[in-house]
Amino acid sequence: MVNNIIIRQVKSSEAAELGQLMVEVYSNLEGFPSPDDQPDYYQMLSNIMVLAEKPDTKIFVATNEEKLLGGVVYFSDMKQYGSGGTATQQKNASGFRLLAVSCHARGLGVGRALSEYCIEKAKKDGNKELIIHTTEATKIAWGMYEKLGFKRSDDLYFLQKGLPVFGFRLSVQ
Repeated sequence: MVNNIIIRQVKSSEAAELGQLMVEVYSNLEGFPSPDDQPDYYQMLSNIMVLAEKPDTKIFVATNEEKLLGGVVYFSDMKQYGSGGTATQQKNASGFRLLAVSCHARGLGVGRALSEYCIEKAKKDGNKELIIHTTEATKIAWGMYEKLGFKRSDDLYFLQKGLPVFGFRLSVQ
């Protein structure tokens, strides 16, 4: 576990650092499309703060006293979620996407802390469930999500430019 981990909304002064962290994390995932394969996806990651301009959308970061450890994009209304498949049609649901933990903070509980923060936020927002997506390249995260109570949900699966994306749900009531 990371000592003194703080989860809070991202500051605009951290935009470039968070975008760079996200690009680094996703581009180094074995089996995940490269920036050459999906340039629009990596452009979105690089400019992650643009997502915070959507209604009902927040970007949270995990920090300690010195470093940005990770980040996640949280949606209190699935209409803003922006994925393929049926996720954006879900009612009374929150979601999070693009959870990334810097390489120097892996295995320290940062991803879990960000996930738990989103779970609590979904409860406070009065939604019934929390929806997420992941891929085979992030299989390590699957175990964490399942330990938190997320269940795979076939109706949320979709293909992103040929990449299978798997949906999960968690009841937060």
